[in-house]
Amino acid sequence: MPKVDPARLVAFDVLRAVADKDAYANLELSRLLRESGLGGRDAALATELVGGTLRLQGSYDDVLDRLVKGTLQPDVRDALRLGAHQLLSMRVPTHAAVATTVDLVKDRIGHKPAGLVNAVLRKVSARSLEEWLDGRTVAARTAHPTWIVDALAEALDRPDELDALLAADNERPAVTLVARPGLCDPAELGGVAVPISPYAVSLDSGGDPGAVKAVRDGRAGVQDAGSQAVALVLARAEVEGRDERWLDLCAGPGGKAALLAAIGAERGARVLANERQPHRAALVAQGVRAASAGMLGVITGDGTRPAWAPGSFDRALVDAPCSGLGALRRRPESRWRRTPQDVLELVPLQAALLNAALDAVRPGGVVVYATCSPVVAETAEVVTTVLTERDDTVLVPALDLLPAVGDVESAHLPGAVQLWPHRHGTDAMFIALLRRTR
Repeated sequence: MPKVDPARLVAFDVLRAVADKDAYANLELSRLLRESGLGGRDAALATELVGGTLRLQGSYDDVLDRLVKGTLQPDVRDALRLGAHQLLSMRVPTHAAVATTVDLVKDRIGHKPAGLVNAVLRKVSARSLEEWLDGRTVAARTAHPTWIVDALAEALDRPDELDALLAADNERPAVTLVARPGLCDPAELGGVAVPISPYAVSLDSGGDPGAVKAVRDGRAGVQDAGSQAVALVLARAEVEGRDERWLDLCAGPGGKAALLAAIGAERGARVLANERQPHRAALVAQGVRAASAGMLGVITGDGTRPAWAPGSFDRALVDAPCSGLGALRRRPESRWRRTPQDVLELVPLQAALLNAALDAVRPGGVVVYATCSPVVAETAEVVTTVLTERDDTVLVPALDLLPAVGDVESAHLPGAVQLWPHRHGTDAMFIALLRRTR
């Protein structure tokens, strides 16, 4: 049996776990890299193979389906996708990409499909990706399902920017860190400052966050600048009266709670982090350990059935469960899992959580509603519906609370913030600020 490249083995095993076990690619990759002991260039190669193959899966399938007669078994298709990514999007020589993929198939699947894989990949190598996709559908050319293209186009509301947005979704994002105030100075992290947040640093050439001592200590963390902006809007908003008790209603996995706790500790405020799922609540507890001075605690509970009395808090965050279509750069498998029905099923929960957060704050207090999705049904329509149904809440313009970045106003809810990967270099975060008036 030929010796198979370990980075490619890890990448293949991640793809199979994503397909068979509904695993999250980033978590499965981290686990397998740790168990295999891969690091350095091998870990970087496995990371690129997993992320790149998942992002462009739809494009590669369009190519493969023209070259294969009949139905491919799922594991063989995953192997061919890995090979296609090396041939069409990486600087891997043809002989190396084909030979290593054939060896992988022999090791993980068996000898029978090896000939097919060899023949198909040699045909794939005959053209560039641009040549293969010339004249194909938008879905095939951009590796986005058609319904997602349509939903993003509606949310963006700028037809001339759609191609740039879809292209940005297919780029590997930079690793962005947050230096939690009072615990870590951004200069300690190295890298390059990110203007949208005074605490954000982008690591040079991707970098390994696990190698940064402040990250290992919990004084810093991995957090997209758009997610940091969510916490900043909540912390910077004006409140009337006391400002001591803050709530993170849907806190898992804990990044925003940790940042809020660090900010709050410097101002004499503390955060209660609530998370419905016990395993995610455990992640929150781990994530906020260094910011414990700014914490009221971490509890496990259903945010729509609160364990606290109405009006208990001065500020509240609803980082609502959503389709995640604003974070396709980081969670590329989401585009192949989500359906329009998922969005329809999430909307009632999102509205219920926003109402619960508004009930949780006292008159004069503020609530931030945020999603890592720009889809109109999950963002502007949820907020508009809740505002229509309540006479004790108003929308507060939030644009001035992020002065370091421009062109952020939502096309569908004036005064709310909509960030975009192609404009701002962040995930497509939606942020609306509301105030209880009575």
